[in-house]
Amino acid sequence: MIALLLNVLLAIAWATVTGSASPHNLLFGFMVAALCLSVVREPYGSRGYLRRSRSIVLLGLLFLKELAHSALKVAVTVLTPNMRLQPGIFAFPLTVDRDFEITLLANMITLTPGTLSVDVSDDRKTLYVHALDCSDPEGTKHDIANGFERRILEAFR
Repeated sequence: MIALLLNVLLAIAWATVTGSASPHNLLFGFMVAALCLSVVREPYGSRGYLRRSRSIVLLGLLFLKELAHSALKVAVTVLTPNMRLQPGIFAFPLTVDRDFEITLLANMITLTPGTLSVDVSDDRKTLYVHALDCSDPEGTKHDIANGFERRILEAFR
Protein backbone atom coordinates (compact mmCIF):
# COMPACT_ATOMS: atom_id res chain seq x y z
CA MET A 1 0.00 0.00 0.00
CA ILE A 2 2.88 2.34 0.79
CA ALA A 3 4.43 1.56 -2.60
CA LEU A 4 1.18 2.54 -4.35
CA LEU A 5 1.04 5.84 -2.46
CA LEU A 6 4.69 6.51 -3.27
CA ASN A 7 4.00 5.65 -6.91
CA VAL A 8 1.14 8.16 -7.07
CA LEU A 9 3.26 10.84 -5.41
CA LEU A 10 6.08 10.23 -7.90
CA ALA A 11 3.60 10.47 -10.79
CA ILE A 12 2.37 13.81 -9.44
CA ALA A 13 5.99 14.95 -9.10
CA TRP A 14 6.55 13.89 -12.73
CA ALA A 15 3.57 15.98 -13.85
CA THR A 16 4.87 18.94 -11.85
CA VAL A 17 8.37 18.72 -13.32
CA THR A 18 7.14 18.29 -16.90
CA GLY A 19 4.52 21.04 -16.50
CA SER A 20 1.64 18.99 -17.86
CA ALA A 21 -1.08 17.33 -15.82
CA SER A 22 -2.80 15.67 -18.77
CA PRO A 23 -4.12 12.15 -18.19
CA HIS A 24 -1.58 10.74 -20.65
CA ASN A 25 1.32 12.44 -18.91
CA LEU A 26 0.13 11.33 -15.47
CA LEU A 27 -0.22 7.74 -16.71
CA PHE A 28 3.26 7.87 -18.21
CA GLY A 29 4.61 9.29 -14.94
CA PHE A 30 2.86 6.50 -13.04
CA MET A 31 4.48 3.86 -15.26
CA VAL A 32 7.94 5.45 -14.96
CA ALA A 33 7.53 5.65 -11.18
CA ALA A 34 6.46 1.98 -11.02
CA LEU A 35 9.54 1.00 -12.99
CA CYS A 36 11.77 3.06 -10.70
CA LEU A 37 10.20 1.57 -7.58
CA SER A 38 10.69 -1.95 -8.87
CA VAL A 39 14.38 -1.26 -9.55
CA VAL A 40 14.95 0.33 -6.15
CA ARG A 41 13.04 -2.23 -4.06
CA GLU A 42 14.35 -5.40 -5.70
CA PRO A 43 17.93 -5.35 -4.31
CA TYR A 44 16.66 -5.15 -0.73
CA GLY A 45 14.93 -8.53 -0.86
CA SER A 46 11.36 -7.25 -0.81
CA ARG A 47 8.80 -8.49 -3.27
CA GLY A 48 8.88 -6.32 -6.36
CA TYR A 49 6.15 -3.76 -6.80
CA LEU A 50 5.65 -4.74 -10.45
CA ARG A 51 5.43 -8.45 -9.58
CA ARG A 52 2.56 -7.81 -7.17
CA SER A 53 0.83 -5.60 -9.72
CA ARG A 54 1.32 -8.31 -12.35
CA SER A 55 -0.22 -10.92 -10.02
CA ILE A 56 -3.23 -8.70 -9.37
CA VAL A 57 -3.71 -8.10 -13.11
CA LEU A 58 -3.48 -11.85 -13.75
CA LEU A 59 -6.12 -12.44 -11.06
CA GLY A 60 -8.40 -9.92 -12.77
CA LEU A 61 -7.86 -11.52 -16.17
CA LEU A 62 -8.58 -14.97 -14.73
CA PHE A 63 -11.81 -13.63 -13.24
CA LEU A 64 -12.88 -12.15 -16.60
CA LYS A 65 -12.06 -15.43 -18.37
CA GLU A 66 -14.03 -17.48 -15.82
CA LEU A 67 -16.88 -14.97 -15.95
CA ALA A 68 -17.19 -15.33 -19.74
CA HIS A 69 -16.79 -19.13 -19.61
CA SER A 70 -19.40 -19.52 -16.85
CA ALA A 71 -21.87 -17.17 -18.51
CA LEU A 72 -21.63 -19.16 -21.73
CA LYS A 73 -22.00 -22.45 -19.86
CA VAL A 74 -25.10 -21.21 -17.98
CA ALA A 75 -26.61 -19.83 -21.20
CA VAL A 76 -26.14 -23.17 -22.96
CA THR A 77 -27.60 -25.00 -19.95
CA VAL A 78 -30.66 -22.75 -19.85
CA LEU A 79 -31.27 -23.05 -23.60
CA THR A 80 -31.01 -26.85 -23.56
CA PRO A 81 -34.51 -28.38 -23.88
CA ASN A 82 -34.06 -31.01 -21.17
CA MET A 83 -31.94 -29.54 -18.42
CA ARG A 84 -30.34 -32.30 -16.39
CA LEU A 85 -29.10 -30.27 -13.49
CA GLN A 86 -28.09 -31.44 -10.07
CA PRO A 87 -28.03 -28.28 -7.97
CA GLY A 88 -26.42 -28.58 -4.59
CA ILE A 89 -24.17 -27.17 -1.91
CA PHE A 90 -20.64 -28.39 -1.33
CA ALA A 91 -18.01 -27.55 1.28
CA PHE A 92 -14.83 -25.99 -0.11
CA PRO A 93 -11.78 -26.27 2.21
CA LEU A 94 -10.06 -22.89 2.34
CA THR A 95 -6.34 -22.38 1.97
CA VAL A 96 -6.68 -18.60 2.26
CA ASP A 97 -7.02 -17.51 5.87
CA ARG A 98 -7.15 -13.72 6.01
CA ASP A 99 -10.51 -11.96 6.00
CA PHE A 100 -9.71 -9.95 2.87
CA GLU A 101 -8.69 -13.05 0.93
CA ILE A 102 -11.74 -15.05 2.04
CA THR A 103 -14.04 -12.16 1.13
CA LEU A 104 -12.39 -11.73 -2.26
CA LEU A 105 -12.67 -15.45 -3.03
CA ALA A 106 -16.30 -15.59 -1.90
CA ASN A 107 -17.18 -12.56 -4.02
CA MET A 108 -15.41 -13.92 -7.10
CA ILE A 109 -17.30 -17.20 -6.73
CA THR A 110 -20.61 -15.38 -6.25
CA LEU A 111 -20.07 -13.06 -9.22
CA THR A 112 -19.37 -16.03 -11.49
CA PRO A 113 -22.65 -17.28 -13.01
CA GLY A 114 -23.78 -20.70 -11.79
CA THR A 115 -22.16 -20.50 -8.34
CA LEU A 116 -22.98 -18.70 -5.13
CA SER A 117 -21.05 -18.44 -1.88
CA VAL A 118 -23.47 -19.31 0.89
CA ASP A 119 -21.53 -19.20 4.17
CA VAL A 120 -18.13 -19.44 5.81
CA SER A 121 -17.64 -21.74 8.78
CA ASP A 122 -16.98 -20.17 12.19
CA ASP A 123 -13.37 -21.36 12.16
CA ARG A 124 -12.89 -19.81 8.65
CA LYS A 125 -11.60 -23.08 7.23
CA THR A 126 -14.57 -23.97 5.00
CA LEU A 127 -16.57 -22.02 2.43
CA TYR A 128 -19.98 -23.39 1.50
CA VAL A 129 -20.80 -22.92 -2.17
CA HIS A 130 -24.07 -23.51 -4.03
CA ALA A 131 -23.61 -24.67 -7.61
CA LEU A 132 -26.23 -24.77 -10.34
CA ASP A 133 -24.81 -28.10 -11.46
CA CYS A 134 -23.20 -30.00 -8.62
CA SER A 135 -22.74 -33.27 -10.51
CA ASP A 136 -18.94 -33.08 -10.03
CA PRO A 137 -18.21 -31.22 -6.77
CA GLU A 138 -14.61 -32.49 -6.61
CA GLY A 139 -13.91 -31.07 -10.06
CA THR A 140 -15.43 -27.74 -9.09
CA LYS A 141 -13.36 -27.66 -5.88
CA HIS A 142 -10.25 -28.43 -7.92
CA ASP A 143 -11.06 -25.61 -10.37
CA ILE A 144 -11.58 -23.07 -7.57
CA ALA A 145 -8.42 -24.14 -5.71
CA ASN A 146 -6.21 -24.07 -8.81
CA GLY A 147 -7.85 -20.96 -10.23
CA PHE A 148 -9.13 -18.18 -7.99
CA GLU A 149 -7.60 -19.34 -4.72
CA ARG A 150 -4.11 -19.91 -6.14
CA ARG A 151 -4.10 -16.52 -7.88
CA ILE A 152 -5.32 -14.77 -4.72
CA LEU A 153 -2.47 -16.36 -2.76
CA GLU A 154 0.05 -15.30 -5.43
CA ALA A 155 -1.24 -11.73 -5.50
CA PHE A 156 -1.56 -11.03 -1.78
CA ARG A 157 1.18 -13.07 -0.08
